[in-house]
Amino acid sequence: MPHCTQCGTALAPDARFCPSCGRTQPAAGTPAAPAAPAVQTGLSENTAALLCYVLWWVTGLIFYLIDSRPFVRFHAAQSLVTFGGLHIIRIVLSAVFGYGWWYYGGYANLGIGALLLGAVGLISLVLWVVCMVRAYQGVRFKVPIAGDIAEGMAGR
Repeated sequence: MPHCTQCGTALAPDARFCPSCGRTQPAAGTPAAPAAPAVQTGLSENTAALLCYVLWWVTGLIFYLIDSRPFVRFHAAQSLVTFGGLHIIRIVLSAVFGYGWWYYGGYANLGIGALLLGAVGLISLVLWVVCMVRAYQGVRFKVPIAGDIAEGMAGR
């Protein structure tokens, strides 16, 4: 015995409309249309690629582990390599020149250490903005050295 596709009420075999809800029923002998697939609420590739850069290498690591789309995976790997590398460079420079969370006015207050850390910080900021904008535009923008390493990590 057929049932209404909307409310589940039992129908006569030749019913064209449901007597309970009024919904049109498929013709007799015609199988009911399959239910529509669930709507996916996932992120678009551009948005996911942008988010790979938002928290520097941290979101790059997250998206590298959870997203398998090649475009997103490339940007996640590039975020890991680029901003992970810059983070390590900043840590090493801070240790060499006496800066860091333990900073109490070390011996290189306004010297070369401050200039180098400022330059690395400025380069990081500009690169961060450029990478986010280009990823959101859907461009596979490659940072000169890190882009090649990222392609190898992402599997092209």
